[in-house]
Amino acid sequence: MAHVHVNWLSPTKIRQMVISGTRRTLVWDDLNPQQRLSVYDRGVDLEHNSASAADRTASTISYRLGDTWAPALPEREALGSMVAEFAGSIREQRASRTDGEAGLRVLRVLEAAARSLGSDGALVSARPEQPRLEVAR
Repeated sequence: MAHVHVNWLSPTKIRQMVISGTRRTLVWDDLNPQQRLSVYDRGVDLEHNSASAADRTASTISYRLGDTWAPALPEREALGSMVAEFAGSIREQRASRTDGEAGLRVLRVLEAAARSLGSDGALVSARPEQPRLEVAR
């Protein structure tokens, strides 16, 4: 599940990403240079007390609240890093890490999100469609 809010007209600038997993939650805040990444050791544990899958009322939910820490990260300017990587790929005659294929994958995800939104949140594949072979009869 994802929520993307993009608005150039908003008076507030927010560049934050929250990634929640089964064991931890990561928060990336690009506008906070002292603490860009925060790791929260928290989650929800669900225990099934019944062998019957139909009897979900016997389940126990426990919330786990643990420590929070912010690992030290080197300060880099994103655009400068991209330019250096692109120049290195030219000098070393290798494919760039952010080549056209990477851009195409990002566009596929954005298009799939737009199709899902237009279909009331229906599950939509971001994989490229396979060409259909027509069989001559």
